[in-house]
Amino acid sequence: MTQEELFKVLVAHCKEYGFIFPSSEIYDGLAAVYDYGQMGVELKNNIKQYWWNAMTRLNENIVGIDSCIFMHPRIWEASGHVGAFNDPLIDNKDSKKRYRADVLIEDYLAKIEEKMNKEVEKGRKRFGEAFNEEQFRATNPNVLREKAKYDEVHNRYKKAEDANDLAEYKQIIVDCGIVCPISGTCNWTDVRQFNLMFSTSIGSTSEGASTIYLRPETAQGIFVNYLNVQKTGRMKIPFGIAQIGKAFRNEIVARQFIFRMREFEQMEMQFFIKPGTELEWFKKWKEQRMKWHVNLGMGAENYRFHDHEKLAHYANAATDIEFLFPFGFKELEGIHSRTNWDLGRHQQYSGRKIEYFDPEEGVAYTPYVVETSIGVDRMVLAVLSHSYKEEKLENGETRVVLSIPAPLAPVKAAVLPLVKKDGLPELAQKVMDELKYDFNCQYEEKDSIGKRYRRQDAIGTPYCITVDHQSLEDGCVTVRERDTMSQERVKIEDLRALIDKRVNLNNLLRNL
Repeated sequence: MTQEELFKVLVAHCKEYGFIFPSSEIYDGLAAVYDYGQMGVELKNNIKQYWWNAMTRLNENIVGIDSCIFMHPRIWEASGHVGAFNDPLIDNKDSKKRYRADVLIEDYLAKIEEKMNKEVEKGRKRFGEAFNEEQFRATNPNVLREKAKYDEVHNRYKKAEDANDLAEYKQIIVDCGIVCPISGTCNWTDVRQFNLMFSTSIGSTSEGASTIYLRPETAQGIFVNYLNVQKTGRMKIPFGIAQIGKAFRNEIVARQFIFRMREFEQMEMQFFIKPGTELEWFKKWKEQRMKWHVNLGMGAENYRFHDHEKLAHYANAATDIEFLFPFGFKELEGIHSRTNWDLGRHQQYSGRKIEYFDPEEGVAYTPYVVETSIGVDRMVLAVLSHSYKEEKLENGETRVVLSIPAPLAPVKAAVLPLVKKDGLPELAQKVMDELKYDFNCQYEEKDSIGKRYRRQDAIGTPYCITVDHQSLEDGCVTVRERDTMSQERVKIEDLRALIDKRVNLNNLLRNL
């Protein structure tokens, strides 16, 4: 199964088992908008809890807020979103489909990079332990040819990006023969800028209504509340403010399932620091955030840093933590040194002083900021895409299992009476009643025990607890572990401790 086929299967699996549904589906849906089902919302909430506790519980100098989606329109002028929050848009005249010009070029470069990596893997298989990747990349004619092509296009792209040269964007697309995936043609329009903010009106009458925006990021809600939090919390620099919330962007091309949507959720933390210390803190937060991801046990090799060549107008350092999705390494989280640009702009536009008085040095200054920003939906997709497996069993059957990190699993344990008679359902319900105060559990008695195991595997439940006739005599149940399918007899009174040892979110936090 190719990665593309795997991704399609995963999307179908998410719908079939209640993780993610197309929004408004009975009305034929709404492009790039998705609803989380009963399993998806539990997974999403567990991810948010892991992030929130890691930020606010483990760091005594980080607190949380929840700012509004609607904000004063001047905020978005100050932040630069009204004037400069644009993407380069291009249309294919034959398919009538719209694309981001920069993404078309980046995907083209990624394909060249993939070709080079395939050549390297061939060499690795051929030469075995004697393989020297650096030497191979420097001497292999196929790799060198692709590298020269990559460098030429990449250099042109970076120059066009730095100069905001829209005509050059189109020329690169034409020169590289980049075609529309739908029509297969190069019949492109000129590239033009497209503002990503959604606007709406606020006011009691249409005549007196004012234009406001749905926030395109949650960060500005933190910046405009900086003084409120600092003063009421008696916070001393360095300190951070964390927030989880919805953001909205009118994406030109929203695609790859929940990876890029028009309504999404962010987990952001702005860390306020003394000017001159920002690069030191930037390095620390890079390390801390990577540790948070790797701590989930999804393989350190599936993450990498990607430092930005072109920095945003507000930044003096920026990097992405990329994850290996089925469609390649893509951004999962951004870490940015934002300097004092945001607070300085809000000070300018609001006319209010936004400074910090340092009691030790006796000076006032506008703090610098290091930001960590992660997409909740992308994190959900990372967990699901890494966890989805189709395993061939010894008896020739195939089982689908989601090996979701146990503390994040939507359902922690399933309680299953072997049959629907002989007092087994009653005992199983007692077990359920004992566990449900500590864990999200499911009770299920329909179908054979084998089919029930398969259903629980498919939603990622770490433990299945089977109540059988022997349980009535010895007070023990059979506990089946999801990943290994191993089974053991456990006393009912020992169940809570056994499950808690593996699924408690606090165990993840202790490793940080």
